[in-house]
Amino acid sequence: MKKLLLSLAATTALVSPALAELELEKDELTFGFIKLTDMAPLAVAYEQGYFLDEGLFVTLEAQANWKVLLDGVIDGQLDGAHMLAGQPLAATIGYGTEAHIITPFSMDLNGNGITVSNEIWEEMKPNIPVMEDGRPQHPISAEALAPVVEKYKSEGKPFNMGMVFPVSTHNYELRYWLAAGGLHPGFYSPENVTGQIGADVFLSVTPPPQMPATLEAGTIYGYCVGEPWNQQAVFKGIGVPVITDYELWKNNPEKVFGINAEFAEKYPNTTLAVTKALIRAAMWLDENDNANRPEAVEILSRPEYVGADYDVIANSMTGTFEYEKGDKRDVPDFNVFFRYNATYPFYSDAVWYLTQMRRWGQIADAKPDSWYDEVAKSVYKPEIYLEAARLLVDEGLANEADFPWDSDGYKAPTPAEDIIDGIAYDGRAPNAYLESLSIGLKGDQKIVGSDVQG
Repeated sequence: MKKLLLSLAATTALVSPALAELELEKDELTFGFIKLTDMAPLAVAYEQGYFLDEGLFVTLEAQANWKVLLDGVIDGQLDGAHMLAGQPLAATIGYGTEAHIITPFSMDLNGNGITVSNEIWEEMKPNIPVMEDGRPQHPISAEALAPVVEKYKSEGKPFNMGMVFPVSTHNYELRYWLAAGGLHPGFYSPENVTGQIGADVFLSVTPPPQMPATLEAGTIYGYCVGEPWNQQAVFKGIGVPVITDYELWKNNPEKVFGINAEFAEKYPNTTLAVTKALIRAAMWLDENDNANRPEAVEILSRPEYVGADYDVIANSMTGTFEYEKGDKRDVPDFNVFFRYNATYPFYSDAVWYLTQMRRWGQIADAKPDSWYDEVAKSVYKPEIYLEAARLLVDEGLANEADFPWDSDGYKAPTPAEDIIDGIAYDGRAPNAYLESLSIGLKGDQKIVGSDVQG
């Protein structure tokens, strides 16, 4: 736990002129996070003094798991948190815990990977093309895993894999990868929330820091998680990352900063101040071609933040990714915090998460395209983001050209070549997108018992 000693911050010498810009309704705040490298904007905003510059006295608290974190934001124990993008959306539509959570700030792009155990990797390797130097050719399709799953099935053994939470990016990315390779990851229904109806591969929840140990114990054969827990498997010699989410969907949206809608309404200036500090942190993380990343890695390696070894975190945070021991490749955009408008909360990102919830039955019934747009706009708040960005530009702390002032909230469609299954994504046409996916619910289909009807 990191605490700011208020007595140390009482002098005006510690506070920049930016304070005069906003009259804060609340200046003592507690934010939650999970021990993952993509909580970096929070740690950097704290350690670089960006929260203090806004007159904010912040405590950062690591949380045990995503449910505890969400509950803390809902009941007010936490003023905001590093969140799975699916959490504010699911809560707002009443899937699981019901509450109106919003996000004025997206925390990053990319940052996840899918790892399998050494044993599974050896069984996959004969199905994977190799390059001239003998190393595996990436990206690796789940088609290489399909014969392994079939073998386990014929032996009566369930093929178990881990993801971090039912509405996590990791669940949807793992499902996307499996389905693109012809493996069914299972459906949800209102009566059966395991997500394993009709599954070839059985997915279950494991908290991120526990992934490597669970893999080593043989409880799961693979997992999808954020860093540093894929690289940890490589360092421990217990597993092999087979694909990064950058290879799965180039520059895909990841975590968000979530706050209760009531908080934003009650404390609008405080919300702007927090958003300003987080934007500055994201800029610092990416500026000068990631020149600050080694310092960021040192911060994240501290026990109060991620607490993994410096070298493990640096393996992905500094522009590389190690697939097998010694097979380290350049992936400069594995972690993106500000480039490509990473921090802008695009409606189209929200819509993608909602399409995946519908695809796998978490949204049980068909919804019109207008519904996706309405939900996205009720949760993602680019207007707050742009107001904060305007203040930073006016204060000389950010560049006008770095923000998408004219955006309608929707990105240009993601081209087919940027996605593992070669299917383009357009957030303005969610139902057409669902129709284009070979595995998953579409149209008026729904799960009744263990069957797809409609």
